Amino acid sequence: MSTTEVNRFVSPYDDPAPDGAEGWEELYPYYLRFREDRREFEESRFWFADLQHWPTVFKPFDTITVEFAIKCLGQYNTRHLLIPPANGIDYRVHNGYVYMSPVPVPEEEIPARVPQFTERAGHYFANWNSLLQNWETKVHRVIADLEALEFEPLPDVVPLEWIKEGRGLDNTFALAANYDRAIELCYEAFQYHFEFLNLGYVAYLDFFTFCKEVLPGIADLGIAKMVQGIDVVLFRPDEELRTLARLAVELEIADALAASADGDVGAALAAVAAAPRGDEWIVAWEAAKDPWFNFSSGNGMYSTDRVWLDHLEIPLGFIRDYVGRLQAGEEIERPTEQIRAERERITAEYRELLPDDEARAVFDEKLGLSRLVFPYVEDHNFYIEHWSLSIFWRKIRRLGQVLADAGFWAEADDIFFVRRDELQQVIFDYGNGWGVGVEPMGPYYWPAEIARRKKIIAALELKAPVPAMNEPPVVVTEPFTIMLYGITTEAVSGWLNAGADTGHLGGMAASPGVVEGVTRVVGGAEDLDQIQQGEVLVTRITAPSWGPVFGRIAATVTDIGGMMSHAAIVCREYGLPAVTGVGSATTAIQTGQRVRVDGNNGTVTILD
Repeated sequence: MSTTEVNRFVSPYDDPAPDGAEGWEELYPYYLRFREDRREFEESRFWFADLQHWPTVFKPFDTITVEFAIKCLGQYNTRHLLIPPANGIDYRVHNGYVYMSPVPVPEEEIPARVPQFTERAGHYFANWNSLLQNWETKVHRVIADLEALEFEPLPDVVPLEWIKEGRGLDNTFALAANYDRAIELCYEAFQYHFEFLNLGYVAYLDFFTFCKEVLPGIADLGIAKMVQGIDVVLFRPDEELRTLARLAVELEIADALAASADGDVGAALAAVAAAPRGDEWIVAWEAAKDPWFNFSSGNGMYSTDRVWLDHLEIPLGFIRDYVGRLQAGEEIERPTEQIRAERERITAEYRELLPDDEARAVFDEKLGLSRLVFPYVEDHNFYIEHWSLSIFWRKIRRLGQVLADAGFWAEADDIFFVRRDELQQVIFDYGNGWGVGVEPMGPYYWPAEIARRKKIIAALELKAPVPAMNEPPVVVTEPFTIMLYGITTEAVSGWLNAGADTGHLGGMAASPGVVEGVTRVVGGAEDLDQIQQGEVLVTRITAPSWGPVFGRIAATVTDIGGMMSHAAIVCREYGLPAVTGVGSATTAIQTGQRVRVDGNNGTVTILD
């Protein structure tokens, strides 16, 4: 890689925490931190910030998602499937953000893994549908078990019926067991998360590599377009909103639905119920809530991500927007048929360019496998990150309320400022005081400690994370890093020289099309209501639940994400031009500027 000024990033050991964040390290497990006695080793590796999945500072409890996710990702590469060139991804938390470093397989070990991978992966590919059905059964059981967990305050005395039946246990046993079970179920969900996911990427990467070999000059986007036009569960929540919007227009209850537009969901629903045939709409609304409103406004990985089911003003606001567009005569459907037609057109053209029938047979086989397995790449996202984790956060928040009522802290969400290992001690302290007949110690310790931790988190949030650390590779070649994260040689060069103000930004050509428009820089889901019709969305990363706003925007530009990131896939399915993995779009572009987004070539030009 060639750069004109800088050729390495800061060392984590030379990147201090901001003022007020002293002692931040103790908020996280010891194994997530860079250690001084490992400095030489840690500085020999290239680390990049995974802002695609974890874009904000972690509260202490919330590291559970990165720990479980990345550990389970690694185990499938390294121990389950033995993917020949790739082990897992090592990770650290630095100044509150997570940094990743892929772990390659030594070249001399790759040949021995090939036959093992072929047998293991081949079994899954040959039995995909039946194994996937089994996967859904397992995940639905995890979800049901999570829903069944209860966290209740300790009673004054053990119930009399427990005495008479000789149960021999008290209420603290169930409280502690249910907490442990919640953690276990979260871990189990992430185990299943990666059972098929890496295979989906492997199948696509195999097709991608084949196309590059037999079709010299084929664009990455051209290959991606041959697997677009998919039906996935992840889009179902948005489809439910559009169905409810159409029903509201059909039943002529749009005016009632617009009542209390200030966000009072109860008043709006009461107005709908009182309208003629409004009860029909209410029945449909209630039916859609389970499971489709277990949908996070973020990516589901944080306790702070707002879930539709817990914040009904979010889906109701999207429905109102859809109703307004329908009444204005606009189309609100995803352009699925047009996207599929383009998929078949481009597939036929590339297939015709192949040198012989043998190459076409291999092309058909690899493309067929990619299309078979690719929906899972998105579907798992709804089942795990959204549905399962929505319930998980809700249950932990309920435990937080029980402990808040017992005086351990002020409000339910304070529980997320406590590490999960510390919570086992908190629960025992609560039960110990109850069992002995004395005050627990927690109410004397935790309020001040949580206040201190809140100040540390707030201080960490004031400092933007460095995009990467240490010396990058001369050329980025690891395919998963490029495909999922958009971390290319060019992207790394752009990070190193981010101060250059040229008005031209480069990234991944993620979804085709060229548009010009006025920008709207969005920090997160809470800013989506600011987006106006026809604007270009500029953001760090999109979330699947942002689908309802895609009908309003002209294009998408993101700081983070590769060709197979959720942002790229969703934009292609909505027919939106997109450039992902730009790196500095949210800092280089300001709301109101006019830009040209070229999703065919991966460029963004600031026009004024």
